[in-house]
Amino acid sequence: MDHDRPAAQATSLPTSLPYSVVLHPHRSMTPRMFFGFMLAVGGVSFVAGMVFVWMGAWPVLGFFGLDVLLLYVAFKINFRSARAYEAIEVTRDDLTITRVKSNGRRESVTRLSPTWARLEANELPDGSVELALASHGRRVPIARHLGSDERRSFAKSLSAALRLVKEPEW
Repeated sequence: MDHDRPAAQATSLPTSLPYSVVLHPHRSMTPRMFFGFMLAVGGVSFVAGMVFVWMGAWPVLGFFGLDVLLLYVAFKINFRSARAYEAIEVTRDDLTITRVKSNGRRESVTRLSPTWARLEANELPDGSVELALASHGRRVPIARHLGSDERRSFAKSLSAALRLVKEPEW
């Protein structure tokens, strides 16, 4: 089963190999919502700025415009960082973790033996969960940009895939 979606939605357990999942950072605002938000902020800023222009304080309109521009730039930077992802693929012979930065460059590719790999889930005092894959003295943190609930869901799915690898083929 191919799990080509965010971990928040990857709750079904794999029934066959290869198991593949691509984890993207969560963004709650869609591009359409962003357009509406910027339209509303721009409209409010324009109306408020025009009130100041009417009162004779015309330079204030420029500051309202600057606020809207800075907000736009901040959101665009945030959306750009959402292009980063982490891909995890499990086959009978290989477990591959690929991290790609927001600019499209591969940050790292890690290969582990799926037979020997184990998933470590550490519950922290604040209630969050850290996930890592460990094998032969190597420990690779995974799913760092997901929330705790998403990590728990993803851990179940990945654990099932690793159990499937370790079952004998008939």
